[in-house]
Amino acid sequence: MPDFELEKSLDCIVAGVDEAGRGPWAGPVVAGAVVIADKNLCSELLDGLDDSKKISSKKREVLYEKLREEEKLGKIYIGIGQASAEEIDKYNILQATFLAMRRATENLKIKPEFAIVDGNQTPKNFPCPTKTVVKGDARCMSIAAASIAAKVYRDHLMADLAQKYPYYAFEKNAGYGTKAHIEGLKQHGITPEHRKSYRPIQEILQKS
Repeated sequence: MPDFELEKSLDCIVAGVDEAGRGPWAGPVVAGAVVIADKNLCSELLDGLDDSKKISSKKREVLYEKLREEEKLGKIYIGIGQASAEEIDKYNILQATFLAMRRATENLKIKPEFAIVDGNQTPKNFPCPTKTVVKGDARCMSIAAASIAAKVYRDHLMADLAQKYPYYAFEKNAGYGTKAHIEGLKQHGITPEHRKSYRPIQEILQKS
């Protein structure tokens, strides 16, 4: 379970940063940046925050609402940033992820003095010094909170895109290459939200 050990050891304003959506074939990559200003959070967050991939969709939604409630109380600051499918194709997914992370951090209402970033890749051109933390969303509360914020925000975004592009089951697969998504691609082709640099999409483009 994540804790505040790393945040306390840094002894400054620390943002946890994580992303969601590097693997899907469609939609933006989204990053969350979270500063926990008051560590006396509600019990649901203290006991429930963890790597978003380990948590059910229903529980993620509850935790996201709790994060937003604590944000209104001034205990937490949340920044969201994204990079579009077009930017992913232009820069590649890693550089687009860094871009989303930078935007998320810049969108915080408080300026962090340090950022702890999930994974082992150091983001470029960041607005503050950074440290990478492997499996950070399972170790650090700030990163775990950022993981939930990014994942749920992106899921909502993909559900909205499903209204615009109803044939790909984005509301269920969040842009991943499921059977329903593949069927939609076969019957209706690609949308502007599809990542043309990804091999499955390239193969469809070559056949069309």
